[in-house]
Amino acid sequence: MKYYFVLLILSILFVVSLVAQNTAKPELFSDADKVLKEAREKNAAVYAPTNFERGMKYYDAATEMAQRGKNDGDIREKLKDAVASFAKAIEFSAKTGETLVKAIAARKDAEKAGAWKYSSKSWDIAEEQFKTAASKVEDNDLESAKEKAGVAEAKYRATELEAIEANYLSPTRELLKKADDADVSDNAPLTLENARKLVLQVETLLKQNRYDTDEARMLAEQAKYESAHAIYLDQSVKKLKQERKTTEEIFLIKEFDFKRVASALEVNALFDQGFDPVIVQLIAAVKERDTKITNVADSLCRMAEVVKGRDEEIKNLKQQIDLMSQRLGKLSEAEKKLQVEGQELQKKVDLQRQQEETIKNIGAMFTEEEGTVLREGENIIIRLYGLTFPVGKSVLTEASYPLLAKVQEAVGKFPHSRLKLEGHTDSQGSDDVNQKLSEQRASAVAEYLMTKVTSDFPINSEGFGESRPVASNDSPDGRAKNRRIDVVITPERPKEK
Repeated sequence: MKYYFVLLILSILFVVSLVAQNTAKPELFSDADKVLKEAREKNAAVYAPTNFERGMKYYDAATEMAQRGKNDGDIREKLKDAVASFAKAIEFSAKTGETLVKAIAARKDAEKAGAWKYSSKSWDIAEEQFKTAASKVEDNDLESAKEKAGVAEAKYRATELEAIEANYLSPTRELLKKADDADVSDNAPLTLENARKLVLQVETLLKQNRYDTDEARMLAEQAKYESAHAIYLDQSVKKLKQERKTTEEIFLIKEFDFKRVASALEVNALFDQGFDPVIVQLIAAVKERDTKITNVADSLCRMAEVVKGRDEEIKNLKQQIDLMSQRLGKLSEAEKKLQVEGQELQKKVDLQRQQEETIKNIGAMFTEEEGTVLREGENIIIRLYGLTFPVGKSVLTEASYPLLAKVQEAVGKFPHSRLKLEGHTDSQGSDDVNQKLSEQRASAVAEYLMTKVTSDFPINSEGFGESRPVASNDSPDGRAKNRRIDVVITPERPKEK
């Protein structure tokens, strides 16, 4: 560090001297300035310190003489000596680069790791060792130079490691010192010890391979977290002690925190059996929510594919209409007929688009638990999973009325349509019982809708028992989907004119 400070001072003096030259006799310094610039580019201040410093003394003396208005001849003599010294510095810089290869590589690695910043004392010592080795090269004592360079190389490598460790572990070590000062080990010994072990792991990894730092970086972040965690735990324990909280009060505080999470997940958290059952419930609730989100995403993807297909059909129909319109010239009887057919085709397109929009809006009325809306050919099907019947019976309960009200509203969007209620069951029970139960439940829903819906056609019902499953009966969710009522809407075809 001291060496860099000296270089900084020399650089400032160099700038001052340039100013002096420009105001005094700049033409005298042109050759010296060129050689000095080249010496700096060759890093001669480090690789050939003796000759470079000697050259700077001559150069500074010439600058001072120029400022005082001394004789040009004397100034030229000083600058001549400066140029000679700088030239030697450039020459020996190349020789140092060839002789002290390993030490120079170590110096560059240490510099890259920020050793001058994170391990300044060790860096200054290594710099002094290298300067001595470089000076020996200038003395042509290459054996001593290599010996000193070996010492410098080892010091640079050690300094590099110190810098890397400091870079990764400085925040953690500061936290550990803070923890020691606060006697955190009294209240959080396990967490604090874990942080110290992680620091040792990081140090070991860096010693084994300081250039593969991915795992070390990850462990260093974990060590930092554990240190901060230990301090937090210590502060929390101290606060509880100051407030004289009993063990029961502490448990109740934590139960309250769990209840907040459980409430967000719509889980009734009970702690009469401890925390473990609640944790199991919360995990199950999160997984269930994830599954629902996935199912909704899948449904949206499928719907998007259906819409895309319908859009293609509409596009094709429009193209047909455009072609027909282009062919219309003078209207003959045959051409008038084509025009009428085109208009009818346009009406069909508009009707189909209107129906698709209506189906989309109806689908948004029902939650995933209540049911889904789909299209099969000309039929629109409202597949109800949410209707509740007593076990083995076909009597509608009050709990089903809100869902049936939605069905009533949905059916109302398709006036002049035929309705059919289809009942379905899961595979539990005998075939005969399931068949009869499906018929009775479909009939019950049909009778209810007859009292609520005005229709030009009778509302029919039919039961299919367990013969038409839409999901596997091996799981509760699958069985719940198979126990359903399908409301089949068949829109009336427009009358042909």
